[in-house]
Amino acid sequence: MTERVRRAGGLRRPELVWGYVFILPSFIGVLCFTLFPILASFGLMFTDWTLVGQASFVGLDNFTRMLRDDVFATALRNTVLYVLLFVPAVAVGGFLLALLMDRKLRGIALYRTIFFMPSVCMFVAVAMVWQFLYQPSTGVFTYYVSLFGIHPPDWLSDQRWAMVAIAIVGFWRNVGYFGLIYLAGLQSIPSEFHEAAAVDGATAWARVRHITVPLIWPTTFFVLVIAFIEAFQLFGEPYVMTKGGPGYATTTLVYLIYRNAFEGFKMGYAAAQSWVLFAIIFTVTFIQWRLNERRSRGLGA
Repeated sequence: MTERVRRAGGLRRPELVWGYVFILPSFIGVLCFTLFPILASFGLMFTDWTLVGQASFVGLDNFTRMLRDDVFATALRNTVLYVLLFVPAVAVGGFLLALLMDRKLRGIALYRTIFFMPSVCMFVAVAMVWQFLYQPSTGVFTYYVSLFGIHPPDWLSDQRWAMVAIAIVGFWRNVGYFGLIYLAGLQSIPSEFHEAAAVDGATAWARVRHITVPLIWPTTFFVLVIAFIEAFQLFGEPYVMTKGGPGYATTTLVYLIYRNAFEGFKMGYAAAQSWVLFAIIFTVTFIQWRLNERRSRGLGA
């Protein structure tokens, strides 16, 4: 018996070696393009480096500079505004969209595909199309808004509306993705709960409120975490549609980091800002996890 096990282990050893060989390119890619840049940026945030020459150690000067940087404060405020616009919209919109897609209709698979397609489109193409739709005189979006008697603003040139316009694009591009996640959560709820509630005379709204919403909370928690992380990393739409303008109205933290690093060549300052962004995302995600654990313990009690 021992000899048989030893032979079996010997047969598996070449397979194990070949398994390591096959994952080696991916491991090298992660090491070179993920882990090494993370460690390098950690060291760079304490330096002043312009991509050429020798990096000079400046200690915490980059962080004290951030505290006095009005542009950084504006970018942080814009990012928080986008988070407040984007996260509730995609969470509620994705849930409502999932309720519509969770129906036994003819061709429902086609409808689900149509709603999901924007989330797999390249953000550059999406941003360019919406930039055309937002044109003040010829834009289709502007035209349909005017049909309701609303005088549409110059969406991308008005500081009050530019971030709202970008949030609308983000909602349109991501609501199908989060709706698909919610749909998977809805289909995991046993139908017996709804059938028993219907027999007791519960209305459709009562079933959604008292059965669907509580039971789908793990999916909602996942959606909120992913939406928060994605919102804090907004870059593509401001880069393509507004270049961070008008003024600094759509300059987000990631876009500011890009400008400092690859336009201003302030690599140390950009690295410090990126670690501040990481700290913000980590803190928000940690708070969400703790609140979810507290809620789970309360329900368990």
